[in-house]
Amino acid sequence: MKIVSFNVNGIRAILKKDFIESFNKLNADIFSLNETKLSEDEFKDQFPFNPEGYFTYWTNSKIRKGYSGVAVFTKIKPLSVHYGLDENKYDDEGRVVTLEFDNFFYVACYVPNAGDELKRLDFRMEFEVDLVNYLNRLNLIKPIVYAGDLNVAHQEIDLKNPKANTHNPGFTIEERTAMTNLLSNGYIDTFRYLYPEEVKYTWWSYRFQARLKNAGWRIDYFVISERIKDLLESSLIHNDIYGSDHCPIELNINL
Repeated sequence: MKIVSFNVNGIRAILKKDFIESFNKLNADIFSLNETKLSEDEFKDQFPFNPEGYFTYWTNSKIRKGYSGVAVFTKIKPLSVHYGLDENKYDDEGRVVTLEFDNFFYVACYVPNAGDELKRLDFRMEFEVDLVNYLNRLNLIKPIVYAGDLNVAHQEIDLKNPKANTHNPGFTIEERTAMTNLLSNGYIDTFRYLYPEEVKYTWWSYRFQARLKNAGWRIDYFVISERIKDLLESSLIHNDIYGSDHCPIELNINL
């Protein structure tokens, strides 16, 4: 099974670029998007991209226009679909879509950014606690594939300039510790598990020609239940695909 996750930094903007060509070329069984930046009054009951042969599910921010948003396209019809975490928490910000399949849960997520001057760090930490509890509950039922922009560079190898970013959003000790805690609950970061020494990034600032210089961060992940690690085939970063400040990531797993 091939699964792709991509923070598109606005679905309307990327549809004007080469996104459809990339989508078709990648030909994933499941393809999820982060940061679609849609508002309800922009699409009503119709998502602006509806690829043939896929079932489409999405959520968006109900409290702020042009903010957040997650969408999932799947060739396999899910048994059930859930929005937000337990009791739909955080769905007002359009953060999470969970699809249940026969053998696993797929959790597509856009984790909150800690924000300028870390103004949302406390909110982010609350989200992390609720997220682990939610994933653990699902993991008791079936193994999980958790994917998306997790807004954290877990280790120093995961960003270009770790020392300069120690107190910046995405590389604070609090966020990195939360990621460590998540993994300690019986999950693995698939890319780092398969390629412990490889340096590759998934996000680059639009400033200072960061992508040209490859001064990036790895903040997009596929995390899976540790008990299915032997089913892993590959975990890839497509940094040759443009259109956003992120690039797509791909998981191949024998589910």
